[in-house]
Amino acid sequence: MTHCTIVDLLAFKENEASAWARQHVETCPACRAELEVLYQRIAALKALPVRRPARDRWPAVRAALRVEERRRRRRWGAWTLSAAAGIALLLLIRPGPAGRVDAAELERVKQQSATLEAELERYDPDQRVTSGRTAALAAALEDRIAIIDGELAQVGMPEAPVRGAELVKLWQERVDAMQQLMTVHVTRANYVGL
Repeated sequence: MTHCTIVDLLAFKENEASAWARQHVETCPACRAELEVLYQRIAALKALPVRRPARDRWPAVRAALRVEERRRRRRWGAWTLSAAAGIALLLLIRPGPAGRVDAAELERVKQQSATLEAELERYDPDQRVTSGRTAALAAALEDRIAIIDGELAQVGMPEAPVRGAELVKLWQERVDAMQQLMTVHVTRANYVGL
């Protein structure tokens, strides 16, 4: 003999049982008893008290998340400043080109510097919003460019011996610093809109 499944018995609760299931429950004492047990379980579950937490834990969780976020920002800030210091150090100790210097190379580097300077003059950082880290990195790069400009001015003095390799190296360092500054401004400008 085939008995009703749990699906058939649950359909009784919603008054959606099939005609076969209704007829079978009327004639089968086992299925009728199972239906009664099912109704008792449903009633017992509905009678359970609603459990609520003793207190709201969200403020404590939110405070912990904020502390972790601040800690993460400080850690990234330290890494960013370390990276900026590393870039500045590499600019200071980067070896220059070896051998004889070509006048065409010197002119090419000067032209590249002039082009980058014109690009940077067109960019107006005062009209844009910037983060503290981005401003610190830009200021460090601008300071480095000013130092290089001072060294270039000293190399151009009449009493200073002009060495072509040193001159090309200084101009190349200036171009590298200006490219990094341009990258900082362009990258920051792209992320501000996010």
